[in-house]
Amino acid sequence: MFSPEEVIDMAIKLEKNGETVYRQAIEKAASPQIASLLGWMADEEAKHASWFRELKSLLKGKDTNPFMKEMSRELFNDLMGEKNFSLQDVDFSSVEQVHEMVAVFIEFEKDTVLFYQVLEPFISDSATLDVLRQIIEEEKRHIENLQQFLKK
Repeated sequence: MFSPEEVIDMAIKLEKNGETVYRQAIEKAASPQIASLLGWMADEEAKHASWFRELKSLLKGKDTNPFMKEMSRELFNDLMGEKNFSLQDVDFSSVEQVHEMVAVFIEFEKDTVLFYQVLEPFISDSATLDVLRQIIEEEKRHIENLQQFLKK
C-alpha cells in the first residue's frame, strides 16, 4: 500500500508536527527551564526530520502507477494531517517540572512508535518494511535517550 518514500514522508510529517507543537508551546511554558527544554526537543524533532530526509534521498524511486500514487497520497494526507497524537491533549502552561515535560516527550515518541507498528501488518513490500523498521528503531533510540535523561 505505501512505498518506502511514503513511509518516510509520514515520519517526516510526524516529526514536523511535533516540532511545531513544541515551538508553539515555548510561549506557554511555565518557566524558562521548561521553555528551554521545549526548544531542545523541537530541535531534536527537526534533526529527526532531517535524518529521515537523508534516508529518503538514499532510496531509488520506482516507477509506479500514477493512479495508485495519487490514491496513496490522498490516503497519506487524510491519515497524517496535523497529527501529533498525545501532544494534542497537553496543557504546556501547566507543566512545571522537567521530569513531567520529559514524560510528555516520551509519551509522544511512544505514540509515534505505536503508529508505525500499526502500519507494519499492512505493508508487504520488503523494502518498505525495512525502512519502517529503521524508523521504529530510531524512535526507540530517542525514547531510550529521553529515559536516560530522566535518570540523570
